[in-house]
Amino acid sequence: MNDADQQKKLSLDRGLFFINYRSAEDTLSPPRVTVTPAEGHEQRMEFILHPDATEPILWEPNSGLVVRVNTPGILQVQIQPRVAGGSRAAIVRVEPIKIGRTPPMTNQVNGVGLHADPADIATEGLKVLCHVAGRGDVIAGPNAWIAGPTAPSRVEGMALEWPDKPAGVDIRYAVRFANGQTGSGRMVPLGTYAGTRGRALPLTAVVLEMSGTDDLEFVAEAGFLNAPTLRAVGKRVMLSGPTNREPLVGIRIGIERVATVEQAPPAIPRKPAGSARVRVFRSQPRQASAIR
Repeated sequence: MNDADQQKKLSLDRGLFFINYRSAEDTLSPPRVTVTPAEGHEQRMEFILHPDATEPILWEPNSGLVVRVNTPGILQVQIQPRVAGGSRAAIVRVEPIKIGRTPPMTNQVNGVGLHADPADIATEGLKVLCHVAGRGDVIAGPNAWIAGPTAPSRVEGMALEWPDKPAGVDIRYAVRFANGQTGSGRMVPLGTYAGTRGRALPLTAVVLEMSGTDDLEFVAEAGFLNAPTLRAVGKRVMLSGPTNREPLVGIRIGIERVATVEQAPPAIPRKPAGSARVRVFRSQPRQASAIR
């Protein structure tokens, strides 16, 4: 096995990320982890190291560093044995560092109360994990592309996580394969991985279902090979190509408030009626990735 076999390239959005060397199979001579920007992406990110460190290398488990990504870029993580013929088995996680959120509160502006709805805040905590061919497991926040239009690649499996899910809301999802692989079309609960890893079996359809709420819905987009980008909105959505056999090569999923319409006051005689106003609440993407 050469060095390239243990090198991963991860697409990171703008933000702060913690490179966390979690564990190694060989605890006596653990492999080292080297982190660098991809060629041409050096100016997009910078590393924050321990005061005693001189380069972005993690020598043992339970160590880490921080990368600041100023504009979206590609990070390379390489795992190399400590000694010749040594182990390369290690777990490294790339985790987003949040800037913090203001607790729900009501502000007064000219006597009008502006309320931050907890449900709006909760939707920002959605995480989407996909296993992407050639890249491994990639985790993204809501409304962020995994693979997709700018970097299409086969998606072989997925899982959804939502730590801040409102009580009573239930989410299930399923994936489908072109060849009727075992598990194809079976609905699974939140947090369960659906699909395969490393078997060159791309997904051909994704089904999302939500119940227990009238205020939230899925907003999802997907790209299938040689097909236009598909967008779906609702409590139950299905994403697939024109023939239901095209490989999935990109996806992004969000959970948003259902758009509400506030009717204008009754029209005054001899004056035209006011038009309705539509308010749409959107969350911002966050991203992280895991390497095994």
